[in-house]
Amino acid sequence: MVGVLWLAPPIHTFAADVEAGRGKSETCVACHGLGGNATLPGVPSLAAQPAMHTFLQLVQFREKRRRDAQMSPFAEKLTDRDMQDIGAYFAAQTAAPSRFVADAAKAAAGRKVLEAHHCGSCHMPDLSGQNQIPRLAAQNVEYVVKQLRGLRDGSRRDIDGTMASAAQALSDQDIENLAHYLATLK
Repeated sequence: MVGVLWLAPPIHTFAADVEAGRGKSETCVACHGLGGNATLPGVPSLAAQPAMHTFLQLVQFREKRRRDAQMSPFAEKLTDRDMQDIGAYFAAQTAAPSRFVADAAKAAAGRKVLEAHHCGSCHMPDLSGQNQIPRLAAQNVEYVVKQLRGLRDGSRRDIDGTMASAAQALSDQDIENLAHYLATLK
């Protein structure tokens, strides 16, 4: 078996360039904030998002699988290399704590929703995300609510349908509570 692998041609990969990503992401700051820490309501923070997640979201916008008035025109001009560099840049940034003041009762109920639906099994126990799965900790409340409702009602697609399926079981109150809980995390 080792001999077979040794004879296989090398797979071409290239490392993403964080510094190139810094330059390529200058436009992103207007909405996603310095270092990817968004302060605008409804805009996701990109700081500390897994690089693959950011890359795949940009691909979806470029390929018109996701649509957004600001993101779609920006992404359609990007090459795969550009998107990898941007993803690497944001992954290397430190996520700022959420400035949202969560309702304590909603956050406590949201924690129960998170535990009941085992969100940490994919998004990691600390909700920092991994590979193509996003960081949820300290994410923008309005963004979380909009995305989960969109996944539930079909207006927001995900790559493989996993989150759309998971969101089906969530009520509006579950989604709001979950968003409040996520905002309390660092």
